[in-house]
Parts: sequence; C-alpha cells; structure tokens
Amino acid sequence: MRLTFHGAARTVTGSQHLLEVNGHRVLLECGLYQGHRRDFYRINRTFPYDPRRLDAVLLSHAHIDHSGNLPNLVKQGYRGPIYATPATVHLANIMLLDSGHIHEADARYLNKKRRRRGEPPIEPLYTVEDAAAVADHFVPIPYDRAFEVVPGVTARFVEAGHILGSAAVVLDIQEQGRPPFRLWFSGDIGRRHLPILRDPVLPQHPTFLLMESTYGDKPHRDPRYARDELRDVVGATLRRGGRVVVPAFAVGRTQTLVYWLHRMMQEGDIPTAPIFVDSPLAVNASEIYRAHPECYDREARRLLRAGGLEEVLGFGRVHYIRNVEASKALNDREGPLIIISASGMAETGRILHHLKHSIGDPRNTVLIVGWAAPHTLARRLAERQPRVRIFGEEYEVRAQIATIGDLSAHAGQDLLLEYALAGRDTLRAIFLVHGEPKGAEPLIALLRERGFTAVHYPARHEAVELP
Repeated sequence: MRLTFHGAARTVTGSQHLLEVNGHRVLLECGLYQGHRRDFYRINRTFPYDPRRLDAVLLSHAHIDHSGNLPNLVKQGYRGPIYATPATVHLANIMLLDSGHIHEADARYLNKKRRRRGEPPIEPLYTVEDAAAVADHFVPIPYDRAFEVVPGVTARFVEAGHILGSAAVVLDIQEQGRPPFRLWFSGDIGRRHLPILRDPVLPQHPTFLLMESTYGDKPHRDPRYARDELRDVVGATLRRGGRVVVPAFAVGRTQTLVYWLHRMMQEGDIPTAPIFVDSPLAVNASEIYRAHPECYDREARRLLRAGGLEEVLGFGRVHYIRNVEASKALNDREGPLIIISASGMAETGRILHHLKHSIGDPRNTVLIVGWAAPHTLARRLAERQPRVRIFGEEYEVRAQIATIGDLSAHAGQDLLLEYALAGRDTLRAIFLVHGEPKGAEPLIALLRERGFTAVHYPARHEAVELP
C-alpha cells in the first residue's frame, strides 16, 4: 500500500492524501490550498494525479481547507462516491456553493480593477455551477457504522470534536498476503469542553497514525481562559465606541463566538451591542447546527430538551446578514458593534470590505481568533504589519490587533500527545500533517522523548509504502 501526501504537508492548508491499495485509489480529502494568489490558482487547478482514476473520496469534515477543491476534482472527471457523515454532507453542500459564489464575486471585483489597469481578466477558480455538481457524489454515513470503501478497505467515522459532523477516519485494511492493519486518519482534532460539540474520540488500536500537528508547539489552556480574553478585548473595544471585526470560519468558529458573546451580554460581562454575522453561509450553517442534534454534547442536549436551543446558537440577539446591501450598510453604521464575517484567513468574501472600512480607526479592533496560513491577510494582521494590501490597495493599520489562539477548535500540544499515546501499544509509525514546521517539530521531539521512534513529517508529494 502506498500513501502519498499531496496537501497539508508541512503546511496547514489544502488537505489531500492519496491511498493506493489492492489496485484501487482512495483520496483522503480534497481541500483548497490557501496562500499567495499566484500559488492559489496554480496549485488548486492542477492535480498531481488523474481524478478520473480515483475510486473513492473520504472527507473528515466540511471546512474548505479539507473539502474546498472537490468542485475542481469533479469538474476534471471524478465520478465516484464522496463519503462523509450526514452533518458534514449537509454543511459541505452549502459551503461549496458559497465558495463558488465567492470565487465568482471576487473575480468580478478584481477584473474591474484589472480592466482599468489594462490587464487581462482572470477566471474564477470554480463557479457555483461547478460546486453544485459535487452534491450528486456525496454518500452520508453515520458515525460508528462500518462500510466498504473499496475491496479490502473498510472505513468508519468516529467523533473528532472539531466542528459539527467532523470525524476521524478509521481504515481497516486487508492486503493479499499480509496481516490486516489499521490506518487512523485524525482529520482535524478538536478540543474538550467546547460549546455544543462532543469531545474527540482517541485512537483505538491503530497500526499507523496520520495526525494533524497544527498546534504541536504549545498546549492550549482551558477554553474558559479564551472566553475571559475574548471578554476583555471585546469589552474594551465596545466601551471606547469602536467596532470589533472578526474574520472567522463560518462553520464552527462563528457558532462558538456567537454562543459566548450572547452569554457574556446576557450575564453583563460586556456592554450590550449589536452582533452581526455577515455571511449567508454562517446563517445557513447555524440552521444546520439546529438540524443535527446527534452531534451535540451533553450540555447542548440538555438545553435542547429544555427548549433552550435558541440559547445555544444565539438566535434572537444576533443579526444574521444575507444580502449585499445590508452588508454594505454595516460599514456606514456608527457606534459600538461586532461584525463576524468569513473567511477565517481574511482572503475572500465580505470580510475584506469590513476590514477596508475599519482598519484605519484606532477605536476599532481586528480580532484574529485562530491559526492563519502564511501569506494570507489574516497572518499579516496577526504579525502586526504596519501596512497591508486589501483588493490590491495599501492601507495603514491603525486599528488595534488582537489574537486569541485559545479560541481555536484544534487540539493543542497536550491533547495531540495524548491522542498519539492512546495508540502506543499497537502503533508502528506516526505521520504528522496539517502543521507548519514551528508546530510539528516540537511535537516530533516530544513524541520521540516518549518512545516513538518512527515519527515522520512528510513533504508535499512525498510517498511512503505501508506496512
């Protein structure tokens, strides 16, 4: 069996791993690479394998860096199934449509500027129509139900605790003439004690572990510390009459922020101010959260039984923005307010317009609430660069910049180590993906200190033979 790491290898974006076994080809995820615009188009439009020769795709969850290049895969000839949990299928369908819409809108906006400069137009990476074509390939599989992917490969999804529907992918593999073995793909590992979601399931009897390493360099504090930091940053901004602008993933991060901000205002921890979730995707995603109580943790289920579901997702206090005119009107609105808008990397969508109109006012705060990929606007803001480019124009950063890493839905070093140690009695090798060197290298050292001798950090397009 051969495993080739075509994405999220020594970086945290574009997850894509190709498994070749028993004469079949199975793709673990097909995420969108996010980074410098030139690389963005080149990498995402070109697959290092023939999509027509794939037999199946397994998707751990719906975030765009894991699912976002499926429209190109189908456009270039993939005709097989895409297996995922029911909530992931539900979310991925709307997220891919939204992604196609954003690519079309951004291309139109940029092409206006390019025409004025006499430059040729660019084509969107893919369209809404391309994204819609993916839906016919989704096959929903509930958690903990075994199913055959290809001959000799049985899969099962187990809770990952990262976003609604997120899963680790457990592959039990039988190759001719070899003992059976288990490849455990973590997907993105979540955290304990996050609102709404269940805690991640630790590996059970893995032979090989393919594991994320985003925050392998540092443990996370209890989420309650992040809540306190959020309270302090948002409260100070609102009291000085500013606006808080948050680039946030529409699925997962947005619902956590809405839950906490709603409760803080309700309990008097921060001033009451309007909260605007400016993303049609986030509106739809919040509705999907309501549709999948099978993913809820004990506290969310208790609220559901008590009729307090509105409390979980903040409906009633939060203003959800769907249309473009209402979004534009936010930039003319005075007074303290909070705007949460996609994307988390601040590279596409309405968040760019809100940053453009807010970044020059020192009363305002731009709040970065998770890991930001290199060469993205979110990363440049997190690095406190004094000037940034938005839609090709340069702006001075006068707003306050705050980062809250402990709001991340990714496991920290402590849980990553626990995750690996859970399989130490059966593990032959660990492969770390979805992590930059600064995150992966400390984790590698720590794992080796704990007795793991075969810990690998593969490069992009590197292949290994298993077992």
